[in-house]
Amino acid sequence: MTCISRTRWGGLATCTAKATGFFRVARIDGVWWFIDPDGGRFLSKGVVSVQLDHDNIKDSERRPYREACLRRYGSRDAWRQSAADRLHGWGFNTVGAWSEPEVARAGAAPLASAAGVLYLAAAYGEGRGWPQSDLFDPAFERFAQQRTQQICGPVRDDASVLGWFIDNELPWGPDWRGENELLPGILRDTAAPYTRRAAVALLRERYKDITAFNEAWLSAMTSWEQLASQPVSPPPFNRNFFTHDHIQERDVLRARYFADCDAFAGLLAERYFAVSAAAIRAAAPHHLVLGSRFAYVPPPQVIAAAGRHCDVISINCYDALPGATIEAYAATGRPCLIGEFSFRGDDAGLPNTHGAGPRVETQADRAAGFARYVGAGLRHPNLVGYHWFLHADQPAEGRWDGEDSNYGVVTINDDVYPELTEAMRVVNDDAEWLHEAAGSTARRIATAPAA
Repeated sequence: MTCISRTRWGGLATCTAKATGFFRVARIDGVWWFIDPDGGRFLSKGVVSVQLDHDNIKDSERRPYREACLRRYGSRDAWRQSAADRLHGWGFNTVGAWSEPEVARAGAAPLASAAGVLYLAAAYGEGRGWPQSDLFDPAFERFAQQRTQQICGPVRDDASVLGWFIDNELPWGPDWRGENELLPGILRDTAAPYTRRAAVALLRERYKDITAFNEAWLSAMTSWEQLASQPVSPPPFNRNFFTHDHIQERDVLRARYFADCDAFAGLLAERYFAVSAAAIRAAAPHHLVLGSRFAYVPPPQVIAAAGRHCDVISINCYDALPGATIEAYAATGRPCLIGEFSFRGDDAGLPNTHGAGPRVETQADRAAGFARYVGAGLRHPNLVGYHWFLHADQPAEGRWDGEDSNYGVVTINDDVYPELTEAMRVVNDDAEWLHEAAGSTARRIATAPAA
């Protein structure tokens, strides 16, 4: 096996760029990379939720993974060192979301930390939820500034911090959780007055008068002033996330209504990403804004807003292969980080009845799924990292939300899955060379003569 010269962070020591002492992103010969603090070309190869206080059993305070690890290691510090060294041995260089940041510094070699999920939208608004928390209220800016100063500020000079996730899996439209159109949700009541005013202003730009609005929305408003103050319910149309219920060209009113919904999602995204990114950069100017962990491909206006304000677009993609999803975000011109993906094996003795991602028969199939998925992703020049979900299996009884799946690189007793982790080691070791070749492939496609 060829010995690859690496920086202390795991970046390529033979392919260096300007070192700034912190992580950054750069596009080199058509391929996006993280650049590590020492200047090495770096792909973020991570595992999510590397933490001792792993999932509690639903409706219980019991955390079986913590119980097993304390019996095995005797202390949290000893567990952290073991976890960090194992990850490094499997070729990983990053602890992903919801990990203990201390793990990044606990082993023989440093790991990057992408542990921080700030929940700027989810935590704002006194429990009113998204998007009724009223992001256009000036109070959102103050909240974002205070929260980032509190969380990011104390570690603003920590070179191991890869960056910060803003939120996780916010709904930007219909998805598996329901018909979550944001615009009719805002117009349904008066819980978010600032955002409602922004929505009405947008509609006034899109319609010549209230009569034209009423035609598209099957509404009976008498004036724009009434629209600004009275609930609009129910929504005139629905679209189904699962059946991909696309608009027919002949259905003009329906198409116009959903175009309004998508335009408003873009308007809200512009406000959300602009405020969030500015707050993070003020609190931690050396760290990257890693996006908001999209759960599915949202309207293009939302993607465009993320591209204008984030350093990296983060996506959670549980498809069997990630290429189509990465491509959907590539139009932003920004690099993409896969924040979650996984395969679940039915031979692990867990129910696997709740949770995302493909189910396969065996641990060998999980290993093969990882290799195919990551290999396909690395061939896209916009990909700068991939984080496996999850470090340890979920409880068979189900965690807080009922998930009960074989996601782990280790069991809930902290025993290693050898087939999976060996495949991870092999792929991780070769990842940079596969990714570097993506630039050559992209250039060949771009210069190929038309058929």
